Amino acid sequence: MSVFVKICGVRKSEHVHAAVDAGADAIGFVFAESVRRVTPAKANAISADVPSHIKRVAVMLHPTNAEWQEVLSEFVPDVLQTDAEDFATLDVPASVEQWPVYREGRDQPEVRDTYIYEGQKSGKGETVDWSRAATIAGEGRMILAGGLAATNVAEAIAVVRPFGVDVSSAVESAPGQKDALFIREFVSAAKAAERSS
Repeated sequence: MSVFVKICGVRKSEHVHAAVDAGADAIGFVFAESVRRVTPAKANAISADVPSHIKRVAVMLHPTNAEWQEVLSEFVPDVLQTDAEDFATLDVPASVEQWPVYREGRDQPEVRDTYIYEGQKSGKGETVDWSRAATIAGEGRMILAGGLAATNVAEAIAVVRPFGVDVSSAVESAPGQKDALFIREFVSAAKAAERSS
């Protein structure tokens, strides 16, 4: 089975299409404070024709329930991704998957489902300790994030053996500006790495 690949922080329809065409499995839309932030209405508009087998992920950080409900009603995501502790205060319908974010150096994941494992700050290209990540990758379905790029994703996959990988800043030509070529290169490298192992 090939590695699951998520392209995060997409803001333009051309880059949504680039991710779909490259073979990405999930596309993340950021609703937290960030250079990659989009409105729920825009995220819905640029992802309206994403095939149903590709997950549309609402990426948030410590949202209020009201903020989440706005995203839920206007964007209608397949997945909500936010820090693990946030879910206690959010009303998430059964139709939406929950991907808790566990940050390196904090509590060890206690999950059997899909989750994100990354550094202290999202979208900053902060690489986690892969050897440490490898010791917990068997817990649930880890999507490894932070500092991954086309040039190192094969090594990360070989060391950590995660369920999936997540990229944002390394597929940009400038902060918040995705690059279709970089997206294709990353997905290709991630999928090829799995096939060759």
